[in-house]
Amino acid sequence: MTRLRSTHRSRQQNVWPLREDARTVGQARALVRTELSQLSLSSDLVDDAVLMVSELITNAFMYGDGPYELVVQADTKELVCAVVDSSPLLPAPAPHDLAAEHGRGLRIVARLSDGFYGCHPQRYLTHPDLVGKATWFALPRSGAPGSVVPIRAGV
Repeated sequence: MTRLRSTHRSRQQNVWPLREDARTVGQARALVRTELSQLSLSSDLVDDAVLMVSELITNAFMYGDGPYELVVQADTKELVCAVVDSSPLLPAPAPHDLAAEHGRGLRIVARLSDGFYGCHPQRYLTHPDLVGKATWFALPRSGAPGSVVPIRAGV
């Protein structure tokens, strides 16, 4: 993974193309941990962001289509991470099943982001001629975490 782009000092934006490879999720976790640790963020916030990025990439690989990219934006108030893929299918939480081996990723993202997550169409930064969808979450850079406010009932 190679960093492609950075923006103004007040808003840092980094983009990495992702290979569909079993090692990519682990590499992305390490990369996000390194990048966010350099921003003087709390270790809890970094841990939450790393877990959520891992969930979004895994979901993109399981249910989306390539190409894939990881976008990390940070400004003075918040951190936004997105995973872009080309599938037109929008992610949706799986039915609640405690015995299931899969299907908890979006619930984890919803809870850790206090409901600040979603999906929308987005032009790729690594391939500006392509349009895909971005599945994202946002976290405040500082302050005590609020109470969980799910986007949808049952999340």
